Amino acid sequence: MSKGRLDPTASVTPPRRVAPRQQAYTDLEASLLLCPKCGKAMPVRKRLLLILPEGEKYEYLCVQCSATCGTKVEPPRAPASPFVSAGLL
Repeated sequence: MSKGRLDPTASVTPPRRVAPRQQAYTDLEASLLLCPKCGKAMPVRKRLLLILPEGEKYEYLCVQCSATCGTKVEPPRAPASPFVSAGLL
């Protein structure tokens, strides 16, 4: 093929449009955490510890020995409108 000519048999793919990045995860839940007593990653259960102005504080407890493996503060959710559930909007 000579210089400067295009190959008519070559497939040309148009450039991809990249969508703006969307938030993939809004909230994560722990299923395994390192237990300080057991010394290894253990399944945990989530327990409501406190209700604070900045959100609800949860503690993660080891299912085997009930040791605290971590805590998490979830921001408060928007209050639900009573009109939406009643279908009045």
